[in-house]
This record gives sequence, structure tokens and C-alpha cells, in this order.
Amino acid sequence: MPPTFAIPPSFLGITRQECSAAFCIAGVPFDLGTTGRAGARDGPRAIRAASRMLVDGQNPRGWKDVFRLDLADVGDLEIVPGDVPGSLARIGEQAAVFRHLIALGGDHTITLALLRAAARRHGEPLGLVHFDAHVDTWPDAPGAAPNHGSVFRHAVEEGLVDPRRLVQIGIRSPVPRDVHQWIVGRGARVVTAEDVHLSTPDLVAAAVRDTVGAGPAYLSFDIDALDPSQAPGTGTPEVGGLFTWQAMGILARLQGIDFVGMDLVEVCPAFDTAEITALAGASLVWQYLGLHA
Repeated sequence: MPPTFAIPPSFLGITRQECSAAFCIAGVPFDLGTTGRAGARDGPRAIRAASRMLVDGQNPRGWKDVFRLDLADVGDLEIVPGDVPGSLARIGEQAAVFRHLIALGGDHTITLALLRAAARRHGEPLGLVHFDAHVDTWPDAPGAAPNHGSVFRHAVEEGLVDPRRLVQIGIRSPVPRDVHQWIVGRGARVVTAEDVHLSTPDLVAAAVRDTVGAGPAYLSFDIDALDPSQAPGTGTPEVGGLFTWQAMGILARLQGIDFVGMDLVEVCPAFDTAEITALAGASLVWQYLGLHA
């Protein structure tokens, strides 16, 4: 094993690049949809660099060895600079070729393109496990393109996800009541950050599994679900969030959900401290891979 600083600059130092792998890691360096601090375009690079800290052995939770998976890091997907709809279309075209894609963002707008590709591939609306400080169901301004705050309104309206199989975890930001009620009124389950703090990872995970049920599902993790003390490097930090151990514990207990894809978004290295946000992001992806190992 080479020293950590000499690991190749891919996710977990993976050298395979073929798109035919069972699980493919891809960066999506896009942040045209941000409404706060920009910089998530640099997230994929930072997450990959931090992932070098995770190659020393197996996950002691169940001794899962993600390197036994058929893994590839296929590099970064192309975007169309300055063009949100064009970028979403281009991202979706590229995402369609992968059997199981784990995307490193980038801002949360990219999830709309990834959900479009995944829903088409599976031929039905998906369940959704969504970690975030924000519900992301704001309406777009008239004539405006989607942004990272409207992505799940689009996903529900387009039939990409089944809102009755949708659970949001870590919600706590200021939000107009009608925006919050828009998703709740369609059957989604909202687990606030306070709910998580007053509960346990076992109970939260059980509620997630109960909501998502059977059928294909997607995981979208906005790093601002974590408290800024745990993840300062993000564009829209909100106090009172999850601690990393809580998010890792919940995620590790989601066995049995038929996940068909994942994204980890909103890491902004320019606002990070000692790589702790990037490492949290890399660790969450590593934990997700452990569900399949």
C-alpha cells in the first residue's frame, strides 16, 4: 500500500475508468444553480482528494470491503458553461449509460438530471431518501431555469419520484409555509434535524425504510444536512444540523432499500476547514458503497 499522499487522485485511488463497471463514480463540476455562496464546482476534486484517508482497510461496521465491488472512477461529466438547461440535458445524456452512478457534485441542481436518467432507466417513479437542511421545493421564478432550491418540486411534478416514497432528513432552514406544505401535502415524510437529535439512528433508519418500501430508490445527500461545525465548506450552511456520526449511522442502517444511484452535493472547498467537509462527503459515499459490498 503506498503512503496516503501518493494515492492516485481518483476516488479511493480507483484506477479503473471503464463505464461498464457495476458502480461508477463521476464528478459533476456544476454550480450555476446556487443561490448562496458559489464554489461547488470544485467539490468533486476535493472529495476525491479527501477520500485517500479511507483506503487503509475495511469498514469496521460489518467489515465491509468496498474494494470487492466492481468500481470505476470515470472522471467528470461534461457541462455546458453558462447554460443550466443545456447542462442538465448533457449531464442526463451521460448519466444514462451507467448501471449504477454515484455522482460527486456540484450543486443540488444536478440531481434533477440524474433523477431523469435513473427514472427512465428503471421505467417507474423512484423512491427518494433526501438528506438536506432545505426541502428544495421552492417554485422557480417565472421563466427561470431550475436551481438547487427547486430540484425536488421539478422531480415530483415530472413524475420522477413518488412523493409517498420520499423522505427528507435534516430539514431546518427558514422556509415559507406553503413551500414546506407543498411536499408534505403530496405524502412525503419530513424528518427535521431536531427529530434526529431527539431520536436514534436505528429509529430514523426504520422510519426511512418504512417510507421508501420496496422498489427502486435514489439517495441524494446535500452536505448542508450536516451542522456547519461538521461541514463548514458549503454554500448555504444552516445551524442546528446533523452530526457526522448521526448521518453515517443512519446511512449504515439503510440495508434492504433498493438503491439504484446516489449523489453527494454542495461541497464548496473554498469555505472548508482542514478538509473536514470534503472528508465527510467522501466518508458518506464510502458508507453508501458499504451497503452494496
